[in-house]
Amino acid sequence: METEVVGLDVPEGTNLILGHSHFIKTVEDLYDVLASGAPAIKFGIAFCEASQSRLIRHSGNDEQLEQLAVDNVQKIGAGHTFLVYLRNAYPINVLPAIKQCPEVVRIYCATANPLQVIVATTDQGRGVIGVVDGEIPQGVEDAQGRAKRREFLRTIGYMES
Repeated sequence: METEVVGLDVPEGTNLILGHSHFIKTVEDLYDVLASGAPAIKFGIAFCEASQSRLIRHSGNDEQLEQLAVDNVQKIGAGHTFLVYLRNAYPINVLPAIKQCPEVVRIYCATANPLQVIVATTDQGRGVIGVVDGEIPQGVEDAQGRAKRREFLRTIGYMES
């Protein structure tokens, strides 16, 4: 077995969701979940088929995000892996519904941070071992940091006064 670290592109203003599923219908079902998840959401989806034609299936309502998903899931190249890029919404707006999607087996991460995917290659193929999401902590939150975090959550509508 060989391992490789694959860096994914996370452009400013986008979030991504990396996951694992089990069926060719993943793209259609994720499209439905995302399209109904938030009013102004823009997204692109790509899914690596693991058998039969073994194609990268894709869809979305934003051509740039769809191509970004295709390009980056192709770098991972692991069967049954899916990648969703979002704009004008946060993962929290759609994650509960994505987790309820019958094909979804696992969510590896949902982030806007720099992301590295740790991929293993065997004689059979490739698989995701895990992810490195963001950077190393630089300290422990103090009262000022807590107040700043809570103010941010109020600003984006996720916490009441």
